[in-house]
Amino acid sequence: MDLAQQRHVSFERLHNFRDFGGYPATEGRHVRWGQLYRADSLGKLAGSDLAQFTALGVHTVIDLRHSWEIDSGGRVPDATGLAYYNFSIEHRPYDQSKLSDVVDPVRFLADRYAEVASDGVAEIGQALRVIAEAGRAPLVIHCASGKDRTGMLAAIVLSLLGVGEEDIVADFGLTGLATERLIADWHAFYPGRELLWPHYGTAPPELMRVFLAELTATFGSVRRYVTSYLGVPDLVIADLAKLYLTDEPRG
Repeated sequence: MDLAQQRHVSFERLHNFRDFGGYPATEGRHVRWGQLYRADSLGKLAGSDLAQFTALGVHTVIDLRHSWEIDSGGRVPDATGLAYYNFSIEHRPYDQSKLSDVVDPVRFLADRYAEVASDGVAEIGQALRVIAEAGRAPLVIHCASGKDRTGMLAAIVLSLLGVGEEDIVADFGLTGLATERLIADWHAFYPGRELLWPHYGTAPPELMRVFLAELTATFGSVRRYVTSYLGVPDLVIADLAKLYLTDEPRG
């Protein structure tokens, strides 16, 4: 089994639940396994899936969806000791399913990511602080499909940990392994509606490459975006490294 397959945690109803662990980071270190996860909507957890999720020992959940998405799709079930945060980082919602088939996914979504990076100052900063303060107990970041909002925040966290751009881009692209099931979920949730955009649920790696390049061109680096634009201090970034990096590749 390769690392890409190892990252996916298999559930019945969750399709894009992945571990951040194992990526090489700064100073020869690696991201810890079993401490940071990314996922599609945890509102789908029930039955054996919920039992499996509970067994992971997750202590903190950061939900990046709008309140109306939570109302319609549900939130992670209450669990003893589970810290739940809702930081809606996207301020200009849009419906990907209704896009014309001529809309280019890379350029269109890169522009939407730039909007989120610009608009979601308070929420992205709050999320980074929670991640840095979560301790060693596992934490999950999620949105609806675990692709766009989650992908953005995951890329920022990985970059702050010193993970290289190629690994960040490849991590984003792993959502493609879940695309077919995410599309099936959409049809089940919206019976009778037509899915117009043929790129729905896809995660072209070039999209993340463009987003990172344009963020760097605007702010100088991902780190400077975080410290200067979001106002997150260097101490928080140092705390991220202390918590989530290890000298052992399998640590």
